[in-house]
Amino acid sequence: MSLLKTAWKLLIGVKDVLTLLFLLIFFGALYAALSFSPNPAGEARGGALLIALDGTLVDQKAQADPLAILSGETSPIPETRTRDVVRALRLAAKDSDIKAVVLDLDRFMGAGAVSLSEVDDALAEVRKAGKTILSHATAYTDDSYALAARANEIWLHPMGGVLIAGPGGTQPYFKGLLDRFDVNLHVYRVGKYKSFVEPYLLQAASPKAKEADQALADALWEHWQTQVKAARPKADVAAFAQDPVAALQSAGGDLAKAAQAKGLIDKLGSDRDFGTRVAQLVGSDEDRGPGDFNYTSLDTYLAANPENQGGDVIAVVHVSGEIVDGDAPDGVAAGDTVADRIDQAVQDLDAKALVLRVDSPGGSAIASEKIRQAALAAKKAGLPVIVSMGNVAASGGYWVAMAGDKVFAEPATITGSIGVFGMIPSFEKTLARYGVTSDGVKTTPLSGQPDVLGGINETGDAVIQSGIGDIYRRFTGLVAEARKLTPERVEELAQGRVWIGGMAHQAKLIDGFGSLDDAVAEAAKRAKIDLSDASIVHVEPLPGFMQRLFDPAARVYAAQAQSGSDAVSRLVALRQARMGAALADAQRVMHGPAVQVRCMSCPPVRLAAPQRPTTWLNRIFN
Repeated sequence: MSLLKTAWKLLIGVKDVLTLLFLLIFFGALYAALSFSPNPAGEARGGALLIALDGTLVDQKAQADPLAILSGETSPIPETRTRDVVRALRLAAKDSDIKAVVLDLDRFMGAGAVSLSEVDDALAEVRKAGKTILSHATAYTDDSYALAARANEIWLHPMGGVLIAGPGGTQPYFKGLLDRFDVNLHVYRVGKYKSFVEPYLLQAASPKAKEADQALADALWEHWQTQVKAARPKADVAAFAQDPVAALQSAGGDLAKAAQAKGLIDKLGSDRDFGTRVAQLVGSDEDRGPGDFNYTSLDTYLAANPENQGGDVIAVVHVSGEIVDGDAPDGVAAGDTVADRIDQAVQDLDAKALVLRVDSPGGSAIASEKIRQAALAAKKAGLPVIVSMGNVAASGGYWVAMAGDKVFAEPATITGSIGVFGMIPSFEKTLARYGVTSDGVKTTPLSGQPDVLGGINETGDAVIQSGIGDIYRRFTGLVAEARKLTPERVEELAQGRVWIGGMAHQAKLIDGFGSLDDAVAEAAKRAKIDLSDASIVHVEPLPGFMQRLFDPAARVYAAQAQSGSDAVSRLVALRQARMGAALADAQRVMHGPAVQVRCMSCPPVRLAAPQRPTTWLNRIFN
């Protein structure tokens, strides 16, 4: 009887949850239907083009998990595609209806160096066209200031500030924790700079790893300073960054006034003050309220100006995020998914050329090879294959790039990291603490290996290390063949060492500097088609109803957590997000494939969304 009562309560609970879900979906669909406009061009109001960068700039947006959002398990960090911002800015530069560009950076969480450079170049086109750019935020940090520097007027909230930290920081090392629980971690690697395994072997970075990481950080820092100085020569950024305490003391401890005194910002004012100033340039919007100005949002502007869909197709396939095995939604580069999209470009879209846009620190060696093989099949079908490297194209990302007829990167692209590693934990010492042992029978030295309970024997270690070495030889062989380098030269450049774009070009690891647009132009040239009449198709799934329904909700939720943060709180939030990414990396390494081609020194392609406690709704459906 008790069992029946329990079952009945469970059924009632499931029914209530399904009813709740149905109501949420119904009212969401009703709202979407009522909000839908069949004529997006009619919505473009002119005035200012308002670019509110909530969250991060990415090459490819991750697909939100509606159930995770609904259950409260995760709070997604909003993402904006870099290419959308760049396209809108270039259109606005030539659009007589757009009088100014407004950057709302109050909730901007950052981007890779290449993404920042691409947007900065587009902003420079707007300035060259004679249009005013205005920026406003409560707090500016490195990435948001890199964009704001291009503005004619940089506004800052009087209670805000500018804090420039520069590249670098700490990461967690887990050796002490593993030792505490007597976990025996078996590590296999090739490459003296392949530092991904060091957090599990050491309690601090090795001299070789620190040398490579410092060189990378210094190069990125120099690139950032050069970009900002070119955009805003009057700003004394170097002095402000190297001695912020002195700048603060000279301004009586006021962060905002300290930034203004050093020329980093132009005006102090509230949101309303800023809105009034923009309204003087583009006209006010009385319907929206006092202090509001006439503007067209980024999404509306893009919808009003659709891309060309006629002519020969040049397909762009993104390898964005960690490279993993199998199929997966966007947010990671799943080997089967990306390979299928390459096949789709050849077979279904009848593409005349293929561009691989790589923004990945690597991951699974098998998945990387699967993507490369799909690109080679496209070449065999007669398509030129051009590789465009984004912020990061390292380890598995560089492996994929070896399929290209020509490889473009940017000066700030992080690439290389030609090395392989694997890690397998065994728990024989941990179990022995509690009196748990293991025993069994064997027919060969590899019976039961790798044995995570009883320990990995010498034969198992030797076989696994040999397998790692074989993949490393394949990797360096691919590089030698594709880049037309001797094996000895590749060995000098490999060893897991990470290179920034300028150094990679000198070492002939890439063919030249260029953006995604340059890669597309090269693809059109090799395919002998007219780029002006071609259709550039990014091979991605169209967002479904649930994705469209929950994406705005995710944006609102995340924006509430970040809106109006002061400078110190913003800096802390960024560090927390990057620590979350580091811990997520650790989890993926321990649960991922035993053999990986992944870059440890590379910054995360996307920040980790904060995880929330599992709720009753999540427990029911999982």
